Amino acid sequence: MKPIEFKEQNVIFAKNQPEYVPLPALLDKDRGQVISCWQLSIIERLQILFTGKLWLNCLTFYNPLQPVLLSTKRPFKVKK
Repeated sequence: MKPIEFKEQNVIFAKNQPEYVPLPALLDKDRGQVISCWQLSIIERLQILFTGKLWLNCLTFYNPLQPVLLSTKRPFKVKK
């Protein structure tokens, strides 16, 4: 699974940090949210198809856990 670029993105987190994978995202400061898009490999798609499971691993660095949401639907309206 890898983060992918999308038209509405306005930032890339960890762009110059080789220890991390760069994260293209839509940063909405008014709503306090960050949205990213991820592409699954064929094997990952099959694993989800057969197991029905998707795991989420959040690095909190010992800070409180922030709310997260996994979705198959675009979480914002597309401007035309």
